[in-house]
Amino acid sequence: MILPVYLYGHPVLRKVTKDISPDYPDLKQLIDNMFETMYLADGIGLAAPQIGLEDRILVIDLSPYGEKDSSCKEFKKAFINAHIIEKSEDEEIMEEGCLSIPNIHEKVPRANRIRIQYLDENLQAHDEIYEGYVARVIQHEYDHLEGIMFVDRISGMRKQLIRSKLNKIMAGQVNCSYKVKRQAK
Repeated sequence: MILPVYLYGHPVLRKVTKDISPDYPDLKQLIDNMFETMYLADGIGLAAPQIGLEDRILVIDLSPYGEKDSSCKEFKKAFINAHIIEKSEDEEIMEEGCLSIPNIHEKVPRANRIRIQYLDENLQAHDEIYEGYVARVIQHEYDHLEGIMFVDRISGMRKQLIRSKLNKIMAGQVNCSYKVKRQAK
């Protein structure tokens, strides 16, 4: 089932999510819906707040980048109750975009290496290290679980330059090829 993507300005995107319990209802269906929603919007990641939930769940599929980066080739995962426990000090700056902030792309600094603990969709525990582009995408989606959006990580000057675009998104003056949920008036 395709779910609406919540747009910049909606309060749910600023909430810190909570871990879910093992008896979370219809978890597999939710994960399938998140992947389906993400694919329809041509995304590579989607976090639960982006579909209006305050739960610590995110999905990522980097396989479209597999030819450019072998670490992405078969990278399709759900991360449940994810917690980044280490980040390298070395960073790289790359352009990012977001389904909740359509038509805006900005250069964002991210750690090159992370260590993350999470449960997979079968609720099996993992403690893994990721580097490069995979680490970047995980950090982007993980930020959503912490109530942070990529525009919070850009310089104040850059944010001022895109302020009118952000205001238009908050006012619902944006066209998307996917189903969206605008801020309640």
